[in-house]
Amino acid sequence: MKAKSSFDDGIVKIYEIANTAQAGDMPVDGLVLKQTLRYKERTVGFNRFYVALQNEVTVDFLIRCPQLRDIKPNNIAILIDGDQYRIKQVQYPEDIEPPVMDMTLERLGDFYDIS
Repeated sequence: MKAKSSFDDGIVKIYEIANTAQAGDMPVDGLVLKQTLRYKERTVGFNRFYVALQNEVTVDFLIRCPQLRDIKPNNIAILIDGDQYRIKQVQYPEDIEPPVMDMTLERLGDFYDIS
């Protein structure tokens, strides 16, 4: 029997980092919207938290969304708090309906401009 999943904690916007400068101008890294998804916040487990610290990564959030295979590590997620987070890891748990993905997020210190 497959577990059910709900996504009732908010909306996350997923962005790709791209050159957002006008043609002929110096390149500027900015954010281009890739997807808008509903999410469920998950608990960052003890093991995940400390393994991340050992690798000099801070895990600020773990969220679960409907599965999309075009979301990649290093895409940028913006949650309802307005802060920007780098997607550090995307996992695809099995035996959950509908199919889902878990994203491990690390808060950015410097924000990108949004196109």
